[in-house]
Amino acid sequence: MTQKVPVNPNLSYRLLHPMHTMLVSAIGNSGKPNIATLAWVMPTSINPPLLAISLGPTRHTHTLIEESGEFVVNVPTLELLQAVYACGSLTGRSFDKFKKANLTPMPAKKVKAPAIRECIAHLECEVDGQLVTGDHTIFVGKILEAYADLGVFTESYDLKKARMLYHAGGNNFALLDPKVYKP
Repeated sequence: MTQKVPVNPNLSYRLLHPMHTMLVSAIGNSGKPNIATLAWVMPTSINPPLLAISLGPTRHTHTLIEESGEFVVNVPTLELLQAVYACGSLTGRSFDKFKKANLTPMPAKKVKAPAIRECIAHLECEVDGQLVTGDHTIFVGKILEAYADLGVFTESYDLKKARMLYHAGGNNFALLDPKVYKP
């Protein structure tokens, strides 16, 4: 039997990594859009289509989502690694993350928050509920519109074309093995 070693409870969430990395865009009352890099994103319901994102209340995007009641989850790929890192390292209170990360805001179809043109998929959401959980807020988003680049998604991603990023903890990211395994 393999020996089990204790993990610091404050790092225990990393036992759930790697996690799919997303860029969440939002716009608030000022009309200035912002982007947050998040790995804490998950589906919560198929019908109605709901997802949850978890953000710390000190994050600028948290404020924008509370002001507007909407956001867009954008799916980046390996080619956007530097942009993903910049959007997670800089504050939107001081920087225009679209400019700093060389990303292009694109009009969303159903919400005011922009989508990110360079990402391969987008889920436009309106806030359906929120819950404070310790030092983070979970925003439940009702998916109003979802779309992806032609050729990367049908009922699932083509992993050879969609080289999506996974947060492995700290400043580390990983890719999925593009081979699909079936039981």
